[in-house]
Amino acid sequence: MKGKVALNLVFVCALAMSLSAATLPAGTNVTVRTGATLSSKTARAGKTIPCSVARDVVVHGEKLAKVGDPAKCRVTGVKHSGRLHAPGLLSIRLAEVNGQPVATGSHTFKGKGHTKSNVTKIGGGAAAGALIGGLAGGGKGALIGTAAGGAAGTGVAAATGKEEVVVPAETAMTFTIHGPSKQNR
Repeated sequence: MKGKVALNLVFVCALAMSLSAATLPAGTNVTVRTGATLSSKTARAGKTIPCSVARDVVVHGEKLAKVGDPAKCRVTGVKHSGRLHAPGLLSIRLAEVNGQPVATGSHTFKGKGHTKSNVTKIGGGAAAGALIGGLAGGGKGALIGTAAGGAAGTGVAAATGKEEVVVPAETAMTFTIHGPSKQNR
């Protein structure tokens, strides 16, 4: 008899605890701030980032999460920058709020493009080569200098051209909850 009473008591307590845990319904917007700087150079897919809730989350007059509550984001995609093209990409999604797993879409950040920087380096090298070649050898020297200077400018662009994306700490992002997460990491 005492065993049944104890078992019922445990069941009632577990039920009460599960009902008291506020669930973030689908369609709820949650704004978080990152707790660390992220870069497409060092981030790896699957890495979790500590975050905190940036604005109170209120649904139907009930506060489900308050400013400062813990949250976690997860890196879902990383593409490192190429040297002469394709800037870095970094995709992040909200994974957890107050220990509760959630499903959301991703925010994707893109590094700045290479085009302007590359044109300046390659074009500047070609112009400098043409000037030096023209002074040293006339028209034929200018042609050779243009090719040599362009090649040197391409080398400089390749050596300095990586454009990784960086997401600074304290970056605010708003995610829309799709529902509870199907995975619990």
